[in-house]
Amino acid sequence: GARLHYAQQWTLIQNYRQETDINIQPPSPCSLLHGSVHFQVWSDRCLKKILDLSALNKHGRVYEDAQFGCLAWSTCESRLLYVAEGKRSIGESYASASSPSAGEPRDKSVYWEDWGEGLTSKSVPVLCVADVAKGTVTVLQGVPSHVSPGQGLWAHDGESVFFVGWWHEPFRLGLRFCSNRRSALFCLDLEGNCECLSGDTSSVSSPRLSPDGRYLVYLEGQVFGPHSQCLSMQQYDLETRKISVLVDVVNRPKKDEFAGLYEALPPRCWASDSQRVVFSSARRNWRQTVQSFSLHSAEKFGSWKLLTIQNDLMVVHCSHLNEAPRGPHSQFFAEWNVTTAVLVKLGFAVLMGKIVDFLLGSYPHTLVSTVRILFLALCFVVNYRGSTGFGQDSILSLAGNIGSQDVKDVQRAVLTALADQTAEKLLTLDPDKVVVMGGSHGGFLACHLIGQFPDFYKACAVRNPVINAATLLGTSDIVDWRYSSVGLQYSYDQLPTPEALTTMLQKSPITYAPQIKAPVLLMLGGKDRRVSPYQGLELYRSLKSRGSPVAFVCGGRHSLARVDTQADCFLNVVLWFQQHLYLH
Repeated sequence: GARLHYAQQWTLIQNYRQETDINIQPPSPCSLLHGSVHFQVWSDRCLKKILDLSALNKHGRVYEDAQFGCLAWSTCESRLLYVAEGKRSIGESYASASSPSAGEPRDKSVYWEDWGEGLTSKSVPVLCVADVAKGTVTVLQGVPSHVSPGQGLWAHDGESVFFVGWWHEPFRLGLRFCSNRRSALFCLDLEGNCECLSGDTSSVSSPRLSPDGRYLVYLEGQVFGPHSQCLSMQQYDLETRKISVLVDVVNRPKKDEFAGLYEALPPRCWASDSQRVVFSSARRNWRQTVQSFSLHSAEKFGSWKLLTIQNDLMVVHCSHLNEAPRGPHSQFFAEWNVTTAVLVKLGFAVLMGKIVDFLLGSYPHTLVSTVRILFLALCFVVNYRGSTGFGQDSILSLAGNIGSQDVKDVQRAVLTALADQTAEKLLTLDPDKVVVMGGSHGGFLACHLIGQFPDFYKACAVRNPVINAATLLGTSDIVDWRYSSVGLQYSYDQLPTPEALTTMLQKSPITYAPQIKAPVLLMLGGKDRRVSPYQGLELYRSLKSRGSPVAFVCGGRHSLARVDTQADCFLNVVLWFQQHLYLH
């Protein structure tokens, strides 16, 4: 059967007779056996208990994603808190959907909203508690009907839970990779009494309770606008019931100063003294504060990413632009070995680094720092203005300037790299063999580049590119970004106007299609909820009508992350560049 992974939590097992003997275990799976979901409880390497959740029939599928999902032990280690899809009855409306019913199965012909790309079929999450000793499951009552709960954790006394609640009225927008959805921090006791602890006009995520149970820290950001922003870290004092700012939004960082928070906090980020919170910075800086401290030896490895802390021991993933990533997860080594071996054998120059997607990142507001991926032919990656890690002002500067500011930044960076070649650096970049790759917004950029500079790039490969922002408006799960990206305000009752659609079209790569000369390989997700595959087909048909070389392969969803899909895309990209750069 399939395996479900819950929170990304690492386990440290230390042999105290020999302090250097530490075993690091990656996130543990729970199994889906013969079509039913089971919780397996292990102790001292022995299976102690199995809970058949399907037989108990209290809820639907258990959530294993990083947005809603959790799997948390109470302090007494007798109860488990998790999130699952609530049961619904035939004819139930969304007005009552947050009060799950144990009635008849839902009518499959009725449309039910979900939370978009990567969260398909996840619509009405509920908080559940499994009592291991009794073998029972309880769906917690009292969650406000206008929010969807997730990211739950136990209070120190085990009599209440904290959770993030996302507003799902008037309708749901895509949540994955979007930290700009209206949400708040709540406390719910086991009797069904619920209280909102934070403000309710911002976005909230990553609640983390201190070991002594007194403080809650969480991340807070703006609603709408760029879907990845600079976030502040807030602290809620459970004794005084006051909120204070631990780390504020950084608008414009100075050289060598802390550049801000942009990513979720690790599941375990508190030091054992409940006085320090440790997290990874998005950009290289070593500033020592009350909230974070530096690792001066990190310069030896380039980039460190915190995975977890346990008993003041930190598990970190280390990587460098010219070294294979180092860390406890064998996947990093597998990626390094396989991709390097294949590319070198085919005659490509390879650089391993840390990036969100291929040559140009998947989303406009992301950071190219130092995790995985390969770069082909011209080994170059660009953090154009609007990337995270450089302050909120930089992120906001991209709104209204897509297709211009980001394109110019990338092109200038490539030209600079080509011009900056010296014998000492041993660089042999051939300006006649420059290719471009990108996914999602990176695909948008790649198609702009080959359209605006048709004689410069010799081949192009794109994954689920945004081609026409105007036609994407009615099909994307993040319709708000279609407005924000071109500098327009968004509201739930927004209706498209001729002026708005014209602005979207004018900033889209499709307007440059007649100028494209480079052969284009399109890799499209047939089930993509974020960027419809018909976006790529628009460009395909336009290029085909002009006799331009174009091909496409079709995969799964937006990330094209299935193993067979990744392998197919990877080989097609290599062969495409090999063919059109005449490297046979």
